[in-house]
Amino acid sequence: MKRQDMVETELPEQGVVFWPVGTGDSTTIVLGGELVLQVDLRDMKAADEKNAVVAAVIDRLAETLPCPDRFGGETPYLAVFALTHADSDHCCGFGDLLDSDILIGEIWATPRLWREISEDQTMCEDARLFQDEVERRVAATLEALENGKEPDSGDRVRIIGYDDDRDQHSYSELPDEYFTFPGQTITSIDGTDLSETFEAFVHAPFKGDCAGERNETSLALQIRMHTGDGTMGRLLLLGDLAYPTIKKIFDNSEYYGNTDRVEWDVLLSPHHCSKKVMYAKGDDGEEELKQDILDQLETYASADARVIASSRPFRDQDEKGHNPPHLLARDAYEKVTALPMLCTGEYPTSDEPQPVVFALEPFLGFELVDVAELECKSLVMHAAGGGRRILAGLGTARFPAASFTATTAPLPSPRGAEAARSAVEQARGDKAAPATSLGFGDA
Repeated sequence: MKRQDMVETELPEQGVVFWPVGTGDSTTIVLGGELVLQVDLRDMKAADEKNAVVAAVIDRLAETLPCPDRFGGETPYLAVFALTHADSDHCCGFGDLLDSDILIGEIWATPRLWREISEDQTMCEDARLFQDEVERRVAATLEALENGKEPDSGDRVRIIGYDDDRDQHSYSELPDEYFTFPGQTITSIDGTDLSETFEAFVHAPFKGDCAGERNETSLALQIRMHTGDGTMGRLLLLGDLAYPTIKKIFDNSEYYGNTDRVEWDVLLSPHHCSKKVMYAKGDDGEEELKQDILDQLETYASADARVIASSRPFRDQDEKGHNPPHLLARDAYEKVTALPMLCTGEYPTSDEPQPVVFALEPFLGFELVDVAELECKSLVMHAAGGGRRILAGLGTARFPAASFTATTAPLPSPRGAEAARSAVEQARGDKAAPATSLGFGDA
């Protein structure tokens, strides 16, 4: 089996997927009820190469996204695409996403894009295609509103953040409900109210940073998700922000009594595990460790918090001038949490990386999905006629009784590897060959 065959996954009922895409971000958040939120995208041509160890994210989404009946039952549906900022390692392949069969219901964009276009700043082709699509949606929304209608799914847009040159750009004509600012929450996704199960709290970009460096205008969010029993999972996404802006986020949250908005169970390490999160120049101009931000990260981390590095594998040794991921940053994060950092380029191995998947489980919160359970779940659902698009819980391998023939009441479901082995035995027998090949491409 080729390496590229291994870089795949199914989607959990609720949870988050961090795709292995080298040093870049592609985060898929599954909210349930046919709603999926994609934050950033890095889909590279290298994903098609023979020995690829990065995911073909668009292909994976096309295969695993829901296909709602309201769109004909055949169209993969992505409820929201959100771009943190316009660097190529966050939007690579967006043009291909637009050209795919995937319907993007709503797009979240920051005003920085309009500023960069107006100032003729250098932007990659995919960033320009993203901006063109956002402009199209602004025009479609204004036209729909002029005709007394709401914009259709596929035309919706939300502008997140301030800019003091707002009145110079087309988005300024949108009504207030199409804007969200730092300190506010988003609880609707592509026109669907999810206030009981989801909210995205906007931390940044701050108004004072609107003309700053691109990384420092990154969209920063705390995502909260709730299961039916009220269990909550909290995810922090801070784009490519560095120490000054991240410190401002935590300090503001403490000052305004909103510390629950910086609590976290899973943190996507900013800027691909860059040391700029916790190292900055001191008064003498030399780089120094900023223990204060590490103390704040630790204070608001849950007991089983995990940090994710969306990056290529770590080097054995870093030298001055190296790009992230940085060993200094990894070491600092691992002093903040009780559990080791997970790197998308190394999980479970650097030769055969798999997506890092957390399922939101009742009573438990975010649970890391074991790769073996993932494979076994796919086998069982196939044997049960689950079809090619599976939105099923993966974190505990608790499979529905309807998947099996049973003459007695089922025993309490086992967990972990025991559950995976049990599921495979019941689906195809302990020593039988798999009912269907896993992976993609040539076997």
